[in-house]
Amino acid sequence: MSDLPTGVLVLIFVAAAVATWIAGVRLASATDVIDEAYGLGEALGGMILLSIVGSLPEVAITVSAAASGNLGIAAGNLIGGVAMQTLVLAIADRFVRGDRPLTALASSLVPALEGILVIAVVGTTMISGLLPESAAVGRVGAGTIAIVVIWAVGMKVLDGVRNRPDLTFADPGVPTARSETDEQPPKDATRRALVVFGAGAVVTLFAGVVLERSGNVLADNWGINGVLFGATILAAATALPEISTGIAGVRLHRYTLVFGDMFGGNAFQLTLFLFADLIAGQPVLSSEGAANAFIAGTGLVMTAVYVTGLILRPRRRYLSLGLDSWVAVLVYVLGIWGLTVVAR
Repeated sequence: MSDLPTGVLVLIFVAAAVATWIAGVRLASATDVIDEAYGLGEALGGMILLSIVGSLPEVAITVSAAASGNLGIAAGNLIGGVAMQTLVLAIADRFVRGDRPLTALASSLVPALEGILVIAVVGTTMISGLLPESAAVGRVGAGTIAIVVIWAVGMKVLDGVRNRPDLTFADPGVPTARSETDEQPPKDATRRALVVFGAGAVVTLFAGVVLERSGNVLADNWGINGVLFGATILAAATALPEISTGIAGVRLHRYTLVFGDMFGGNAFQLTLFLFADLIAGQPVLSSEGAANAFIAGTGLVMTAVYVTGLILRPRRRYLSLGLDSWVAVLVYVLGIWGLTVVAR
């Protein structure tokens, strides 16, 4: 793509972004049916299905960038995506109807535990970025191994507590999911949902490859630092599946699923450093350490804000957003400003 004019590259980048948006809408509806058919539950369904499929653009970008030696883009997209995808919760909050913010509508405290897992994984990522390459185990950094272990243990714990009655509650003031019934969906509906889910995953993965290739050339043409580009423009494009599924989840009244999607994607995508290390042949986290640590800290603080909201369950919204969403937006804006300073 390096021979294409910048205008054509921008059109290709936008087209791939639109494809991820459309696929994300379909994935949200399909996941809603699959959750009911297999009894996964909103929190775990979002944590496993939507989060992993929504991370397919990051998979494509990580593999492609690591293979071509663009370690700054690979690391910046994975770490910067945490802050960007957490910001999606504020966008989803904007589409909530009524006086209560999004954090007051989740029917379980499991999302708060998911957020704590994100904090643990992001914190480990920040620490790991300070390790020298000599701390690697073969091609894989010691920090990368720690990230994968913490994620796996955290998922095991979440699976064990998702049905605990003391973590769930029924609030008569919160609308229930539109598709929620006492019976499982018909087999034909489940099959269609599985087909849609698979097709959406393929489209999302292909679009991720296109985003990375066109985005990498655009970053070079515009002279943008790899970490800065990966953490902002590229992270925004790859967050489109989460934006579409977040809005769709709110409209379906699947509020717990929305948090599972965002927090699950943030925790899972950092495990992709394992693939990046193996493909690049060196610990990717060691590249651009200061910039990555700064944007990772931004995502960590934003996650802590929403975990606090899930526990306190605020009852009021201000200008169509909960107070926690306003704080998260402010933290993100300040974080991006700081990132531009650090990246220089």
